[in-house]
Amino acid sequence: MSAFVIEGGHPLSGTITPQGAKNEALEVICATLLTPEEVVIRNIPDILDVNNLIRLLKDIGVKVRRLSDNDYSFQADDINLDYLESDEFVKKCAALRGSVLMIGPLLARFGKAVITKPGGDKIGRRRLDTHFLGFKYLGADFHHVDNRNVYEIAAKELKGCYMLLDEASVTGTANIIMAAVFAKGTTTIYNAACEPYLQQLCHMLNAMGAQISGIASNLLTIVGVDSLHGTEHRLLPDMIEVGSFIGMAAMVGNGIRIKNVSLRNLGIIPDAFRRLGITINEEGDDLVIPQQEHYQIDSFIDGTIMTLADAPWPGLTPDLLSVLIVVATQAQGSVLFHQKMFESRLFFVDKLIDMGAQIILCDPHRAVVVGHDRRVRLRAGRMASPDIRAGIALLIAAMSAKGTSRIDNIEQIDRGYENIEERLRMLGARIQRVN
Repeated sequence: MSAFVIEGGHPLSGTITPQGAKNEALEVICATLLTPEEVVIRNIPDILDVNNLIRLLKDIGVKVRRLSDNDYSFQADDINLDYLESDEFVKKCAALRGSVLMIGPLLARFGKAVITKPGGDKIGRRRLDTHFLGFKYLGADFHHVDNRNVYEIAAKELKGCYMLLDEASVTGTANIIMAAVFAKGTTTIYNAACEPYLQQLCHMLNAMGAQISGIASNLLTIVGVDSLHGTEHRLLPDMIEVGSFIGMAAMVGNGIRIKNVSLRNLGIIPDAFRRLGITINEEGDDLVIPQQEHYQIDSFIDGTIMTLADAPWPGLTPDLLSVLIVVATQAQGSVLFHQKMFESRLFFVDKLIDMGAQIILCDPHRAVVVGHDRRVRLRAGRMASPDIRAGIALLIAAMSAKGTSRIDNIEQIDRGYENIEERLRMLGARIQRVN
């Protein structure tokens, strides 16, 4: 197991460019299964979750060529359908959250799929009901095979229909879209998720010959087609990484420029940090965060305490609440964080409390942060990363802390951030990877 050793208190300065979007990568890579023709995807991040998914596609027969560091070619013209039934395939799916996104394309193109409960972060329940209900609406049957603990999903023919999703699940919506592109007739999906990643998936599928309208809204209309062809697609910058860098710049920055952030796809992320008092300047498609000697948390117009809560897009992504909590520990003022979508994501605040942060954990979903206004620095400590986003939040805390910290289980961070220690060292961070 690897760990990061971080010497805190060193200011960061310079320019950093965000990687390609992890969540978009998982969706569009799985979409390459929908055509036997070549699909080129650019700006793919070199991270564990994505690399494991690419490896899984290779295992099932997809021809994968690495064109450059972050550009790949995929061609799914000779899929090994027998391997999809094997225990080895099921085992590999169980270790990778993104594998669930293979169901829709496999069901659409080959009429069947096998899936087990996928892995990923231990951040609370992540139901698959939305996925299965969507496939059921389209005419698929599924049953649980008890002795293998897998779900077998099959359909002789998918038929378009109207469906109202029980929740705006991002992966659920993506899966249903990919299944519906080959369904006979018209599919209407209401209460669809509409994150930029999904918009990108829809644009890519349309470039391949799909007929999807209502993109960027929660009401999608998909007219089924008989086949899709190849295309070339470029991933957006990762908005979670952009938010993480804003948090770093606020806590330990001495003037940082974040380049090519795709500003129009960041939604309210910059404004969420501004509510904590962070100064963020926009220059073209870059964000410039000057040194923040002090930053004061806003209050609502009526004077009540600021509340920051996650919500489906265009609300605040839950992936950034961990970073915002860390940033708030050194702000002036108090703020209530309300994590609505996952019940285990706030447990990492115990580690921040051990470092000297003033946080009241009200329940699994809510925490009040009382800012130090930089009067008291966080203390260094030893901690373990429980999930990807908590891991990067703890890394930011360690860089601002007094003394040397150690973060174990950094494989969790590697799942979502490409070569993070080298990129931060170029900004002036003192961080080493040790075994």
